[in-house]
Parts: sequence; C-alpha cells; structure tokens
Amino acid sequence: MDPQHYFSAQPAGPDTRRPLSVVLAGASRELVTSSGLFSPDGVDKGTAILLDTVPRPEGQRLLDIGCGWGPIALTMALLSPGAEVYAVDVNERCIALTTENAARLGLGNVTAGLPDAVDEELEFDTIWSNPPIRIGKQELHALLLRWLPRLAPGGRAWLVVQKNLGADSLQRWLAEELPEGFGVRRAETSKSFRILEVHRAG
Repeated sequence: MDPQHYFSAQPAGPDTRRPLSVVLAGASRELVTSSGLFSPDGVDKGTAILLDTVPRPEGQRLLDIGCGWGPIALTMALLSPGAEVYAVDVNERCIALTTENAARLGLGNVTAGLPDAVDEELEFDTIWSNPPIRIGKQELHALLLRWLPRLAPGGRAWLVVQKNLGADSLQRWLAEELPEGFGVRRAETSKSFRILEVHRAG
C-alpha cells in the first residue's frame, strides 16, 4: 500500500469491518479491523517489540501517538484500567476502529480522536508510540515536538523505531531539540528495532 494512503484523514477504499484475533496484555482478544490503515492484519513487529519490552505504563493520563486500529492504546488501557488513555491519529478510520475495539473489550477509559481534539493543556504521565516514520522527516519531527514536550514532570515516553529507518539519528535529534529537563536514551535494541526512552525530570 502507498504509505500516504494510511496517513490520510479519509483513506480511499472500502471501510469494510472484518474480524481480527490478536493477543494483547497476555490474552487473546477478538477485535475488528479494516483496510486503509497501518498493519491491518495484526500487531506489526515494531509494536510487538514495544509492547513486550517497555515497563507497565505509570500514571493517570496515558497517550498513544498514531493509534491505528488500537493495539498500543488498548494494551495501555488493559494494563491501567484506572487511567485515562488518549489515542490520537490523523486517520479517521483508525479513530473509529480504536473506539469500536475499546468498546468490544469493555474499556471505558479510552478516548480516541484527532490530534486537535485533545485539550492543549493536558500533560501525560506515559507516552507509547510506534511513530509513523514514513510520513517524512519534517512531518515526523513536527509530530514528535507536538507531543513529547507534553510529558508531565517525571513522565516517560517510549518509542520504537527501526534501525534502518533512522533510529539513531532520531535519538540524537530529540536530544538536541527537546526542551531543557528532557533526556533521551536508547533503552533497548531488539532485532532490527531500537526502543528510545524520553524522560522529563520531575
């Protein structure tokens, strides 16, 4: 699929729901998926590594940047039922699917929406993301600088990035561009992926 297809607000092609069986938070889940989005047939390798590697989310307000059909946001909500989980995407089909899948799992703590729908004053204790590297460097940088500075004091963000798609250069760039009080480190390397941790001082 043309990468721009699933980074569009309203992807082309029929929005036909079909069943999706996946394992999230250690149990099999029966969800739905569709076409016109990233990794529609299951949890992609990068996201799987993120979910298997990072510590449990901490805090009361959590964020998934680029939610797709919802694997990261749903996992956060399952692991932290008392927290508010925000899931953002530019693809309206993804927002609808994440909302529907949260309802299927009985998760009332997931709010999926467009980036502009999130209150600009909110800060987040934990951010997880498999960021959309293929949207291009300029757009990716703007996306990350929009959300990562909104970590709450003491908060942590965990990003999974493929090594051959610029994980190391992204780590250096984040270290240079994030405001004072933010630190960036490579937390893990698994297969062809890096896990980057961004921490805001408390």
